[in-house]
Amino acid sequence: MLRKRLMKAGILLLGLIVISSTGYRLLGGSSVGFLQALYMAVITVAGVGYGEVVETANNPALRVFNIFVVLFGVAVTVYVFSVVAAFIVEVEATNPFWRRRMQKKINELKGHYVVCGLGDTGRHAVEELHKTGTTYVAVEISEDMIKKWRELHPDLFNNMLYVVGDATEEEILEKAGIERAKGLITALPHDKDNLVVTVVARQRFPGMRIVARSAEQKFSDRMLRAGANATVSPSRIGGLRMASEAIRPDVVGFLDLMLKEQSQTLRVEEIEIAESSHWVGTTLGALKMNSKYNLLVLAVKQSAGTSSRKLWVNPPESLTVQGDTAIIVLGDLKDIRQARHDARPGLMAAP
Repeated sequence: MLRKRLMKAGILLLGLIVISSTGYRLLGGSSVGFLQALYMAVITVAGVGYGEVVETANNPALRVFNIFVVLFGVAVTVYVFSVVAAFIVEVEATNPFWRRRMQKKINELKGHYVVCGLGDTGRHAVEELHKTGTTYVAVEISEDMIKKWRELHPDLFNNMLYVVGDATEEEILEKAGIERAKGLITALPHDKDNLVVTVVARQRFPGMRIVARSAEQKFSDRMLRAGANATVSPSRIGGLRMASEAIRPDVVGFLDLMLKEQSQTLRVEEIEIAESSHWVGTTLGALKMNSKYNLLVLAVKQSAGTSSRKLWVNPPESLTVQGDTAIIVLGDLKDIRQARHDARPGLMAAP
């Protein structure tokens, strides 16, 4: 598409110079040669400001013609420069040096997420990761898809780290740093491909969290048996959302406001408490989650990562925090990050 625009711009510029040269020669009289007419056309279209090679002062018809050449020349020149600039940006984005530089950045990542597929589902996953400040690498087989999202959302996709290739191939996942990743989101358009990615990732990384897109229930069951921690059906989520809009519109409105609020990034998140954290043995009341971190504790899940996890909804402040626990909170992401930082092993307990 961009190359066609570049060709069109070149034809426009060449056509304008040919027409201008012909006009200067015909209207300028027998004293105007081909080289003079061509030179006059070039400096007029380019707007370089040199003196007139073909005199127009005593030739009204030629002066009127020159006015139109100047007007069309400015428009065509601006168009040509914009197309050339866009072409240079595209070449820079696809040249080997830029790719090597991006791959070097990916190789330095650790604890990031790999998102396979930038279709309608994967794109929204990337937007949420970007909004919450979560490091990720996208894997997309179609570079045209990446260009499309760049044009629609330049603020998000221009600085995105990505790998072009088939996510079902192990070497492509390795380029995305799958061996150093914290989790995997596979949102490819076909369930079979998501199943393959799940199997490949689970065989190599037993402890990785894998979330897979599944359009059909039979594939959802297969993905779970293959090792996916969770599957998401866009059609099922859409149906639940429609029902919620009908029967609990105020709740849905609150959640929408929470997700779309620009001044704050309110989310329901979990704070994982390791066995060696100084928070272990401290009550929720002593941690002052509300007064110190401005966080609302919604629930506590013990033994995170195991099949038997005990859940306390709206836990009392007297509840003692144990190791291998997840505290589920509602609040701004910056406050949640601070609480996670303070809960890390090696730090002093909260006063």
